[in-house]
Amino acid sequence: MADVAERAGVSTSTVSHTLRGLSTVSPEVRARVEQAARELDFAVSRHAASLVTGRTGSVAVLVPTLSSWFVGTALSGLGLVLRAAGMELTVYVISDLAERTAFFEHLPARRNADALLVFSFDLTDEETARLDDLGMPVVYVSQHVAGRPSVYVDDVAGALRGTRHLLNLGHRRIAYVRTVGVGGFSFSSQERLVGYRQALTEAGLPLDDELVVATPAGDKRGAAEAVGGLLGLREPPTAVFAEQDEVAVAVIWTLRATRIEVPGQVSVMGFDDQPVARWFDLTTVAQSPAHTGREAGELALSLINDPGADRERHLVLPTQVIPRATTAPPPAAPGARDQLPQG
Repeated sequence: MADVAERAGVSTSTVSHTLRGLSTVSPEVRARVEQAARELDFAVSRHAASLVTGRTGSVAVLVPTLSSWFVGTALSGLGLVLRAAGMELTVYVISDLAERTAFFEHLPARRNADALLVFSFDLTDEETARLDDLGMPVVYVSQHVAGRPSVYVDDVAGALRGTRHLLNLGHRRIAYVRTVGVGGFSFSSQERLVGYRQALTEAGLPLDDELVVATPAGDKRGAAEAVGGLLGLREPPTAVFAEQDEVAVAVIWTLRATRIEVPGQVSVMGFDDQPVARWFDLTTVAQSPAHTGREAGELALSLINDPGADRERHLVLPTQVIPRATTAPPPAAPGARDQLPQG
């Protein structure tokens, strides 16, 4: 910084004020300092700055995977907010037990970040308590954690409205396909099942456990087995509500492979509104991970900048039903035409 100051003909404090973006520096001086910094290939040392400010200028994120559409899109939204605030992003991907044990034993985010965001990560009570001891804001994303700041969509309301859509079309045998074996997303999975069941109860329909089946995410064979079980029921469903769009697409593939028309014979609905939903013209319940990421970033920044801010704040984001071509009224039951009133 002293070298930049000498070349620009200013004091080191002026260089500091300029590179921190303070408005007290005139445009002419700012231009000289920035030119000198470029000529000397000068970059601000965040480590050195943190010794003065007590802040690292970085936000850490804990995720179970980077291959998830939700996580990737949410991180993109988060990154936009952090870059606008001059903050850096550090991502910790914990995908196996050894990495998990090492992370919670050493807590590498301590002293290396100003806040930690936990994305769709199933934690034990002991691990949550361990994060409480970090001494920094910890924001939970895509999950509700009592007494801690959280940002998530209303999965119950989304599944409730999605099931109502099928009910309003006239369906009364509505199956639900869950995903299993997906680490980190159990909160949303459980909440969506609750919403589905609430809608059936609200409509006065019995809860039939045979209509709730499970499949590993991304497993076409598992989806085929789940659909096969539903088609083998004495009274098969006329509609299928899948927990995720990818599962809904696998259900559609299976039905069409067996010459069952979608939606002519069976309607199919998903949840998320991933790009694949638009490619397949899939009716779905839409959420915006990018919006979730932005809101999580704004909340983290507010907690960093205001130590007195509400540390138990919850942001619950909405979902929307997007009707497309995979849902329609159920086919008329055999003989129903003869029962219609004449006149």
